Amino acid sequence: MPLKACSVALLTLSSLSGCAAVSALGSASEVLDVYELQAPRTLPEGPVRARDVVIELPTTTGALQTDRIMIRPDPLQAQYLPGVRWGDATPVMVQTLMLRTLEASGRLGYVGRRPLGINGDYAVLTEIVDFQAEAVPEGPGAVVVLSLIGRVVRESDLRIMGTRRFAVQVPVASVSEAEVIAGFDQAAQQLFAEHGAWVLSVVR
Repeated sequence: MPLKACSVALLTLSSLSGCAAVSALGSASEVLDVYELQAPRTLPEGPVRARDVVIELPTTTGALQTDRIMIRPDPLQAQYLPGVRWGDATPVMVQTLMLRTLEASGRLGYVGRRPLGINGDYAVLTEIVDFQAEAVPEGPGAVVVLSLIGRVVRESDLRIMGTRRFAVQVPVASVSEAEVIAGFDQAAQQLFAEHGAWVLSVVR
């Protein structure tokens, strides 16, 4: 799904003041521009397996259980880009990107948020560790940091078939809205391509 274009607002670190901390997400009546990230379009070719795979809703910390776009001015502070948001809360968006990536591969019998029957053949469990931009000290740029821990569980006996951590970092030239969102999209393309290929290698 293409990124929604919207106006570019230059964000300086001075605008990321302490009063814009986690608890201050803006007025409920504030109109925010909405962005959606793209799932990878292709994965490596491989065998088709008639397996049902359920993508469970990822877990994460409270600071990422929101549709606001996080930027950290320092490692201990979580703030959000003003005037913009994701189309869904971060865990739901990550679940959707994993689902669309595996669906697009055409290599599974079924991929969904819930099983077709009582249980699927495999469940994908995810912990989102990082999903933010981090300001570069004494510089105009930032680094988009995405990382997650994935587990594939066989439903028949609850055996963990594989566990892996995925991490991607993409530097951006500035903390402007356009630069940061483009960095998120580039990082997401790489992260979910790697994650999808791994899930397909584990499912037998």
